[in-house]
Amino acid sequence: MEIESATQRKAVGPFASAWSCLKALPDRSKPKPLYDGFGVSGIWAVLTVVVVFEFTVGQTLSRGLNRSFATFLACALGVGAKHLASLSGEKGEPIVLGILVFLLAAASTFTRFFPKIKARYDYGILIFILTFSMVSVSGFRVEDLLEMSYQRLSTILIGGSICIIVSIFVCPVWAGQDLNKLVASNMEKLATYLEGFGGEYFHNYSESEEGGRVGGVSKSDKSFLQGYKSVLNSKNTEESLANFARWEPAHGRFRLRHPWKQYLNIGALARQCAYKIEALNAYIGSDIQVPPEFQGKIQEVCVKMSCESGNALKALASAIKTMSDPFSANAYVESSKNAANDLKIALESASLNNIVDIQAILPSATVASILIEIVSCVEKISEAVHELSNLAHFKKKEATVTPDDHTKPPHNLLHRGSVNPVLDGESNRVIITINQTTDSPENENPKAPNPVGQRPLV
Repeated sequence: MEIESATQRKAVGPFASAWSCLKALPDRSKPKPLYDGFGVSGIWAVLTVVVVFEFTVGQTLSRGLNRSFATFLACALGVGAKHLASLSGEKGEPIVLGILVFLLAAASTFTRFFPKIKARYDYGILIFILTFSMVSVSGFRVEDLLEMSYQRLSTILIGGSICIIVSIFVCPVWAGQDLNKLVASNMEKLATYLEGFGGEYFHNYSESEEGGRVGGVSKSDKSFLQGYKSVLNSKNTEESLANFARWEPAHGRFRLRHPWKQYLNIGALARQCAYKIEALNAYIGSDIQVPPEFQGKIQEVCVKMSCESGNALKALASAIKTMSDPFSANAYVESSKNAANDLKIALESASLNNIVDIQAILPSATVASILIEIVSCVEKISEAVHELSNLAHFKKKEATVTPDDHTKPPHNLLHRGSVNPVLDGESNRVIITINQTTDSPENENPKAPNPVGQRPLV
């Protein structure tokens, strides 16, 4: 019997011990350090994580720091207001507290109407109003308020610190990088439209003249003509990302005081260009007949203006993405400006004999005028990107000369030489030694004299 009972105890021993451990688990988990240290106030750590943790690092830092500083300031002022009100006696205490709560809450509320304060500290002001009101009118004694304020502030700091550490070191999503990509992407959408506009507009015109499809371009299969519309509504997103990026620490090539405001200036100029493109887009698919002779005069120049402007915007967008010097866009900007000048000359030389001619050429003249404004807008965008490059210290690239480069160096850089004064008898002569480079016109002529010579200047 003894052997049999021992065997039964051995058989059920593991299951019984596991069940006893499971039953004792609630009793062992009751004395938690967080609960013993903070009591019911420990729930504020959980609530802080829920409220503070956001998608981007900048947004998480913004809400976490706003909540922490606002809670600290509100608790300090709430305890001070309670102590000050208690000095006025039992009857005067509620009156003094009511006045203090009204004044501070009203002042905090009205500060939210300032745009800069609302953009960066709106959440902190809201937390300050709620915490100060709760602490000052809670009805506890000053000693109890100090304990409650300490517990709430400590738990909020714990929750906020956890959110900040996770957002920065575990899975960071930087608002500054998103803003950089958004601005560059918007410029690429404008560039894509401008590159295809000339072909679409004049191709539609040619088909209408030949009796082809009148009414022009189908919107369903020309999605690249609709991409610019998202640029029109990007202001709020850009401002939010720029605001959150200011809270972020230095990361990658984005320094601590990176010029985020300049991105907003570039975005505003890009939206101005998008509004002009919106007006330009109305003329695609138009069935208005234009005199062929006038259309022929402006077609080549308009197509060149549109394409060069698109190329300039693409080069500027690439410079922003790679954070490199946007010098490659200068040639496209100059080319589009030259085309705009040629278009102005073509418009001035066009024959405007009577009212009928004016009415006939008005749509194409309007398109040409809008393109000239777009060229001016692209030039402003280029200047803004160059300013961003200087402020953010974009990496420089050495300019290379390719066979397709038709630009010539300045005339004063074609020669190298030295000036040597020589005293010759009674008269003074200056001998200039000129070393001609291979780019000079003299070297292109095989019969040219020796490139190194001396020319006396009396």
